[in-house]
Order: sequence, then structure tokens, then C-alpha cells
Amino acid sequence: MKWIVGLGNPGKPYERTRHNIGFLAVDRLAADWGISVTQSRFKALVGEGQAGGQKVFLIKPMTYMNLSGETIRAFMDFYKTDMTDCIVIYDDLDTPFGQMRLRYKGSAGGHNGIKSIIQHAGTQQFNRVRMGISRPAPGSNIADYVLSNFTKAEWEALPGILNRAAEAVTAALREPFDKVMARFNGQEG
Repeated sequence: MKWIVGLGNPGKPYERTRHNIGFLAVDRLAADWGISVTQSRFKALVGEGQAGGQKVFLIKPMTYMNLSGETIRAFMDFYKTDMTDCIVIYDDLDTPFGQMRLRYKGSAGGHNGIKSIIQHAGTQQFNRVRMGISRPAPGSNIADYVLSNFTKAEWEALPGILNRAAEAVTAALREPFDKVMARFNGQEG
């Protein structure tokens, strides 16, 4: 069993924001794998199905970004699992827009959703797909930036970027995560 968690914020006002790229990636996986992510469980929208020859769960926490760990903990407790089979997809200010960086451990790096997951899961060691959104201009408010909509040009580029993320996650269902990291890190969509 693998479980893929895309981070974001619920609600229409956030749908096209940079902070919701994790939700967008889960939506792409759901479309590719024919999984409906509509069950309300674990303070999240959850979909269950088959991909890569195994059972998978797609999860979109509905707790708002800063409380994403509550969903992680509830899922772990219910299924008696740990973070070894989890992949978390989220926005990353320190990666250029259009690129992704895969990691299997590390600090939160200032990302409040990841900070919450580390706190609730009790570990910094879990697979991550960090989707680049670039940093705003110096002096800009970070919160305003991540909660702002993608530009028209960024939005038009997103399908290719999300395709690459979906390819990486799909590969991670069949291969060791370090091999997937070596192949996909830094590639542009």
C-alpha cells in the first residue's frame, strides 16, 4: 500500500494558488489512475484504488495547510502504518518554478504544512515531491505570494509540470525512491 498526500487549502478561493500545487498534483494522479478523491475521511478528501500493481490512497487534507499533520496522524493510526509508504507533494519556494526536487528526509524548511506533518508523524524521514513555485521579489510578503493565483503563463505551463510530477510518483510505486530522485530531480515540466 502507498499513500500520496497533496498539500493545499480547501475552498474555491485557493484552487489556483501556488500553495495548492500539491492538490493539483493529486488531481492529476486521480485522473491518470481513474480514482475518485471524494470520500470524506481523516479530515481529508480521500480516494482509494489501484496503481502500479498495488493499492494506493490519494489524500487531500481539508484542514488548511498549517494543520496538514492532523490528517497524516489520523490515517497512520487507522491503518496502523508509518511514513515509509507515504509520498507528500507540496509547493517549494526554494525551487524554481517548473522544476521539482524529490527528497526522502529533511527539515520543514519554513513550510508550515511540512512542519505540521513532522510534528504529528514524529519523523522528518518521509518521501517528498517538492514542486517549485520560485520566490517572490525581495521585500514581497511570502504569505501573500503563496496564496496568490498562478500567473497566466504559469497556469498554462502547469499541465506539463504536473505530468512530470505524476510520472515521478508513478515511478516511485515500482522503484526505490532514491532511483526516482536521481532521474527526476531538477527536471523541468
